[in-house]
Amino acid sequence: MTGHGEPRIIVALDFADVSGAEALLAALDPARCRVKIGKELFTRAGPRFVERAVGAGFGVFLDLKFHDIPNTVAAACDAAADLGVWMVNVHAQGGPAMLAAARERLAPRTVRPLLIAVTVLTSLEAADLAAIGCPGEPPQRVLLLAELARNAGLDGVVCSPQEARALRASCGADFRLVTPGVRPASAERHDQKRVMTPAAAVAAGADYLVIGRPITAAADPLAALAAIEADLVAPLPDAAVSA
Repeated sequence: MTGHGEPRIIVALDFADVSGAEALLAALDPARCRVKIGKELFTRAGPRFVERAVGAGFGVFLDLKFHDIPNTVAAACDAAADLGVWMVNVHAQGGPAMLAAARERLAPRTVRPLLIAVTVLTSLEAADLAAIGCPGEPPQRVLLLAELARNAGLDGVVCSPQEARALRASCGADFRLVTPGVRPASAERHDQKRVMTPAAAVAAGADYLVIGRPITAAADPLAALAAIEADLVAPLPDAAVSA
């Protein structure tokens, strides 16, 4: 679970140009949020931008979703740790040996990033899973992969907020749940399908909320962040609490 006063919001810096990411990074407060750097921005800006964000005091979630043979993934996680990131992720579907190799490579470090696993992308529904040969509903596959990650010694998983309650019950209080697919009630869903409001996601057991366009595409991103922060401390309707 998150510590007292620890920022829950991770702002996704999913920009097509480096200048936009730089401008938002300069405006944000590292005491109020962390940032996520994903494939597009990392490909355009490289490790230097990661180091700049870390140097500015931000906890950086390096969201590259490593998925390869065990030694390659372990080496990639080690390289991410050298950049000073706060969190790095791998694909749980890489299997137990890959997950264990990544954990073992990071274990000797005095200070190491959190190592979490991606379960089922929040853009996928049952029909999408069936199309790639994984029949069944997303919650069942998410639970299977989360338990695989926990048994391999990882710190947590990325999951939809709709699966957070079941994962919290199954995997325990110390297992970190990182939830994309978080949208304020007034925001568009875009390509996210399994979504929940910020306050409802936290009530369901989420530790960290990955939020992109509702903040980054807002006319006033800092006002949007403040509104979400206020939403997190407001009482939930009974229907949302029981969701």
